[in-house]
Amino acid sequence: MARSDPQPSATLLLLADPLQREGLRSWLQRQPDPWQICDDPQQLTASPQLVLWSLSGRPEPQLLEQELRALLERWQPASLLLLLPSAHRYSTDFLLALPAQGLLEEPSREALLQAVELLLQGGRVLELADPLRRSAQPPPPGPVLGLGGWLLLSGLQQIDAELRLCRGWLDPPPESLLALLLLQGRLRELLCARQLLLWLWGPLNLAWSSSAPLPAAPEPAAVAAASDPQAAQRIPDGAEMDRRRGGLVISLRQRSADGLWEALQQRLRQAAGAGAHNRSGQLLALDALHPDRRNDLLLALLEQLDQLRRRLGGDQLAAAELLLRWRELQPELRREALRRLAGTYVQLPREGRLEPVALRLLEISDLEQAEPELPDPEPMLGTLLRARPLLVEGRLLAPDEPQALLYLELLLSNWLVRNAERISSELLAACADWPELRRYLLRPDLLPTRNLERLRNQLNAQQRWSSWVERPIQIYESRRPLYRLQPAGIETIDLTEPRDRELRQLGWLQQLVTLALESRDAIAPQLQALTRRLGDLLVVLLTQVLGRAIGLVGRGVLQGMGRSGNRDRTAQ
Repeated sequence: MARSDPQPSATLLLLADPLQREGLRSWLQRQPDPWQICDDPQQLTASPQLVLWSLSGRPEPQLLEQELRALLERWQPASLLLLLPSAHRYSTDFLLALPAQGLLEEPSREALLQAVELLLQGGRVLELADPLRRSAQPPPPGPVLGLGGWLLLSGLQQIDAELRLCRGWLDPPPESLLALLLLQGRLRELLCARQLLLWLWGPLNLAWSSSAPLPAAPEPAAVAAASDPQAAQRIPDGAEMDRRRGGLVISLRQRSADGLWEALQQRLRQAAGAGAHNRSGQLLALDALHPDRRNDLLLALLEQLDQLRRRLGGDQLAAAELLLRWRELQPELRREALRRLAGTYVQLPREGRLEPVALRLLEISDLEQAEPELPDPEPMLGTLLRARPLLVEGRLLAPDEPQALLYLELLLSNWLVRNAERISSELLAACADWPELRRYLLRPDLLPTRNLERLRNQLNAQQRWSSWVERPIQIYESRRPLYRLQPAGIETIDLTEPRDRELRQLGWLQQLVTLALESRDAIAPQLQALTRRLGDLLVVLLTQVLGRAIGLVGRGVLQGMGRSGNRDRTAQ
């Protein structure tokens, strides 16, 4: 990050233990234009521009939050920078919600200086270490589970262990293509098995929750160490943290809409440039493209989104007009991204003559239909264009808050991946009729016609199954799957939101699926009650009837043996 000179003679209030205070003071001393560093609030003649607090102990989370709010109220409008030790053991979700403009964990001197300069300029900074390095408290032992709860929990633990093993073998991906395909197939198999396990035992487990509830979930840091983000299947605080190996780093120079977009665009460019490997557990048409073309497509969509944002921001439209304009320009945006991917002047042979690739692809591609799985774009547009607060899991957050920023990044990455998936599907259809195009766009292993057609058939089967079965279930359960683009790859998580309007628009076949779900939920308690009564009846039969009968027979045998022994003694 390039540093620019801060305001001259800025006053910093340093709160730390004596030994830490001297070390931090030596780090903060610089030339020219040194900062005025004060460690005694009584010596201040005016409000400082920045309050720097180095946390030495480990206070309770509520006390820490209260102290931070008190510091902000006392030294308003100064920014607050909190320095954390390595063994703080606070969960990441708690740290993201703290009322501090800056948060650093075990910073270096260079990182500390950059953070101070950025905060003095009115920005925001957040740097957290990898959660795998933190020592999490062991979860408390849970209560005794019933049969369904035990089967569900033990099955999920075994599947999660296999998932972690496969994730480890795929990071980095193996050089052998056969090994890569086998690991990806095993990963999809484990995810399907997990969904099947939840399908079979989920309702019964909910029915048993009154007598034997499931154990409480561990801390987010422990979850990050024990499972992958896909296994979480939820967004605890509106946006999952970025749990990659390098930790979580957010640098926001300005808290305006332009500053938000600059930071998000930089993060998305880095994620797209890392290769966008498929870690979603399902087939993606985007994964069929050559890695270079895949990167070009994502970057082209991001560039078109940047131009569309500038275009909409200059029109000053009302909310309803803005949404209408956004939806009208989506097909044009996809076409321009496809044109940039193919190249304006690129020509390839087709049936004995050269044809321009971009023009031909635009003629045969259908990019007009809207993507049904995209969430409502109004919150995303309101924040990107006008820096409006964002509603995250029932909390109205300022757009520069870390949780709001990560949630906005999730919405943007989902928009990127779904549009890239839409364009990639059209490209696969075009490659089936244009063999020369495969060398330019697809992976080398998809050059044979058999491999390409097999992949297309699998994608079509997956799309039909998702449209007929999975999507009605997700709508009925108010879940919306979102793609998250990270440097580690493309992952999927579920966002919980009301989808009643989409539920009413389902076809009759899809409504039958939701009716089957409703019937299962209605029958599950009665089935559980019947099973429990049959079990009680079986216990009564075994103990009261059969047990007593066996006892009487045994007693008679013993008495008979005793009489025969007495007769033998008498005879002697």
